[in-house]
Amino acid sequence: MAGRLVILGAGESGVGAAILGKEKGFEVFVSDLGEIKSKYKEVLRQYDLDFEEGKHTKEKILDADVVVKSPGIPDTAPLVLDLKANNIKVVSEIEFAGRYTSAKTICITGSNGKTTTALWAYHIFKNAGFNVGLAGNVGHSFARQVAEEDYELYIIELSSFQLDGMYDFKADMAILLNITPDHLDRYGYEMQNYVDSKFRIVQNQTKSDFFIYCADDEIIQNEINNRMIKSVRLPFTLGEPPHTGAGVSNGQLKIRLNEKQFSMSILDLSLQGKHNIYNSMAAGIASMVFNIRDERLRESLTDFKGVEHRLERFLVVHGIEFINDSKATNVNSTWYALESMNKPVVWITGGVDKGNDYSMITGLVRKKVKAIVCLGKNNSKIHDAFGKIIKDIVDVNNMPDAVKTAYYLARNGDIVLLSPACASFDLFDNYEDRGIQFKRNVRDL
Repeated sequence: MAGRLVILGAGESGVGAAILGKEKGFEVFVSDLGEIKSKYKEVLRQYDLDFEEGKHTKEKILDADVVVKSPGIPDTAPLVLDLKANNIKVVSEIEFAGRYTSAKTICITGSNGKTTTALWAYHIFKNAGFNVGLAGNVGHSFARQVAEEDYELYIIELSSFQLDGMYDFKADMAILLNITPDHLDRYGYEMQNYVDSKFRIVQNQTKSDFFIYCADDEIIQNEINNRMIKSVRLPFTLGEPPHTGAGVSNGQLKIRLNEKQFSMSILDLSLQGKHNIYNSMAAGIASMVFNIRDERLRESLTDFKGVEHRLERFLVVHGIEFINDSKATNVNSTWYALESMNKPVVWITGGVDKGNDYSMITGLVRKKVKAIVCLGKNNSKIHDAFGKIIKDIVDVNNMPDAVKTAYYLARNGDIVLLSPACASFDLFDNYEDRGIQFKRNVRDL
């Protein structure tokens, strides 16, 4: 018997880790403080896995040899501190699953753009005929795929919370898109703690691995200069293309790798906006390292459809365009959204503030936003930030009222943009639930 494995949290990652644990001979116990969704309960029963919900039975948990913790549970939770005090190893699902696969991994992190980049890279590799899985924050549980599939390559989207629970895992290719203040409530409101967390993406890399990163990001650039990074560095920039890496020259996206060169017009990219040029360069460099042919890469960069809830141009009602950017859970994401708007905006924002600094978007709001609808339990910070520059700021506490209010404030030719810059947990299950409710209410207008 491999030992006793306890899983905290019975969502996608927890249930996947339980299945893999059972397959590898562990005695498995799953514990969730909340109610387990019926689809996951069904899977736990199907695999004959021991579980509890609505509580954590301490003696059953402290009896573990190893614990896999949901990324949503903070390291400061009393139960996690108890486990550590008892010298019980607490790891993420990614760390646990990584022990049981020899597949290559392309791991993607950043404050913004990681889902788009992961799905774009997956689209490229799949179209090129690779036997590839999609895991982490998108796709299905990495652990469950390791247990049940036989992929040779995984594209894994990683949040800082997942990276915090990773110790021996190594990314064969690490992609770091950007670092802007986010989740500071989980990092003691210390930006350096968050930066350190993101840089765990390169831990354990050797000189035969690859590190793809944004050279225009000041924080990343400073950190690289202060760290010993052994992997091959492949930067990307909106400036002139580096000798090795990617850049933009005369409206052409160019990637250079050893003797290979790839070039296409940025106007041909299926997703527009500066942030998507970055995302496409990161995915493009990765595919060139794996020798994907130019025509395949060009095709996949021009026909990728994008991500639901990320700047999703949804519907036009009486000349007013409704855009669903519910996935914008931090200020920097909303900066990208506002930066790409070219008509007057009625902006729906608000939710759980994660230590937001709105000063970075004040100029954009002044220039592009005509009215604000605050959707959250506590909107005081938004009023403080924009009360002097926006005349119409309206508070609501549910999605039907948010959509109706925005609709009344907008005129033919305007845009209603849901781009909350905040987490969703005060009024919604998650950002997907928030986006789905937005779309449902827009349809009902």
